[in-house]
Amino acid sequence: MQSHASIIKRTALRLGFDFCGISKAAFLEEEAPRLEKWLEQGMNGKMQYMENHFDKRLDPRLLVDGARSVISLMLNYYPASAKATAGEAKISKYAYGKDYHFVIKDKIKELLHVLNEEIGEIHGRAFVDSAPVLDRAWAAKSGLGWIGKNAMLIRPQKGSFFFLAELIVDIDLDADTPIKKDYCGTCTRCMDACPTQAIVGPKIVDGSKCISYFTIELKENMPEEYKDKLDGWMFGCDVCQDVCPWNSFSLPHKTKEMQPNPALLNMSKKDWEEITEDVFKKTFKDSPLQRAGYKGIKRNLQNLD
Repeated sequence: MQSHASIIKRTALRLGFDFCGISKAAFLEEEAPRLEKWLEQGMNGKMQYMENHFDKRLDPRLLVDGARSVISLMLNYYPASAKATAGEAKISKYAYGKDYHFVIKDKIKELLHVLNEEIGEIHGRAFVDSAPVLDRAWAAKSGLGWIGKNAMLIRPQKGSFFFLAELIVDIDLDADTPIKKDYCGTCTRCMDACPTQAIVGPKIVDGSKCISYFTIELKENMPEEYKDKLDGWMFGCDVCQDVCPWNSFSLPHKTKEMQPNPALLNMSKKDWEEITEDVFKKTFKDSPLQRAGYKGIKRNLQNLD
């Protein structure tokens, strides 16, 4: 007879997730002082929401009544087609297709539905980068990878171009074992390559200096001293992942909903500069680009001039 954990992993893979790991729902002791120090040093910049729900970020039992297990899920987003970048306005690979929040939430809802049929009544809640959950910490705890020097979760022989999500449930499950070794070794390519020196130490990213922060999260004008360091990025940034040797193993994803938007791949910097708000809203209706919005994209383009 298959264990409940085996049924969950088999179902997750059938629904299109690439990897699935499980950990016990408990207080994240190691992460607590790190998060506190990171916030005290103001590395969240203007992202005030990072200061909210401090206790909930560290204990899933405060998010879901009766939580016993955290099911961590990985979904590849590495695109088969890459946007031409020479002299153009660059966009992070995760934003090429449909907004991942919609895609993954639907998959997790289906996962919970199937589990209720196959295992019995399970109460759970899905989290897709939109609630106070430390995704990378839980994925690492569930044995899905290790935290690299760029603070990204890296999967052995697969790389880091993965979305992370969680399903926190109220049943006990066999937990997986974390990867004990840090396979980054002495490599510092990500730290050396960051255009704004936002990786201030191994596994420590100063969010207030990150290009993704400047082009997506920051709603006001970015500091003048960073405008000549954007390296052509209009939305997000992939530099620390692109230079990572482990991402030489990256393979194109197979999720049809997240296939690159042809319009996006074919747009030049001039096209972006000339696009109207109506066309932007229609063309990128379900796109992650809506996070920055039309005005944010236009502001980012001006910063590239």
